[in-house]
Amino acid sequence: MSIELPRTAVALGITDPVEKARAELKAALAAIEEKANVPRRVELARERAVVQARRFAQQQPVQAAAAAVGVALAVGTVVWGLVRLYTR
Repeated sequence: MSIELPRTAVALGITDPVEKARAELKAALAAIEEKANVPRRVELARERAVVQARRFAQQQPVQAAAAAVGVALAVGTVVWGLVRLYTR
């Protein structure tokens, strides 16, 4: 049975110093890539928010509907205010 390690982890039991250094470098580069990949991190955060919103809507549909109406009113008010400022 083999456990798959994350890309940013170094496998235990590597005895060869060169192989260990390569594994550590590979893990460090993967960690830097994950940390610096802002679009991917934003996408993951968006996916988590969508899952949470759907779960909330399934568990509490009335509150979810009220929240949607509130957000729509807020956006509409902001757009109305901006258009009004622009047209004056």
